[in-house]
Amino acid sequence: MISDINKYNSKQRGEDKKICNELFRIIKGYLKGGEGKVWHAHPVWFLDGNPVAGYSKLKAGLQLMFWSGRSFDEPILIGGKGRFKDASIMYTKVTEIKEKEIKRWLKKATFIQWDYKNIVKRRGKLIRLESK
Repeated sequence: MISDINKYNSKQRGEDKKICNELFRIIKGYLKGGEGKVWHAHPVWFLDGNPVAGYSKLKAGLQLMFWSGRSFDEPILIGGKGRFKDASIMYTKVTEIKEKEIKRWLKKATFIQWDYKNIVKRRGKLIRLESK
């Protein structure tokens, strides 16, 4: 699955490619128990089958997203619209990436999770998972 992420990253150009490679390095290094794969056309990491973090190329730059990020109490992360609990940050230069911040968010992502894995089974209702 990691080879699919490497393929995704290699298709990017210039600064976007540098950002992807740096995000990959940080996420893969920190979420050692996570499963990384390309899901819905972009790299996503899962813990016990639940999506927690991922990134994607958008017109405005590279978006780093946390599925439960609205619950992190991190003002720099911008909450998504709608009923989901996602939040993200946009990068346009690799120098904007602050590894210490991302590691803090990844730590929060391991114990603050909403159950996206079972959202269909629960007919669209999200519930907060118990911290491990």
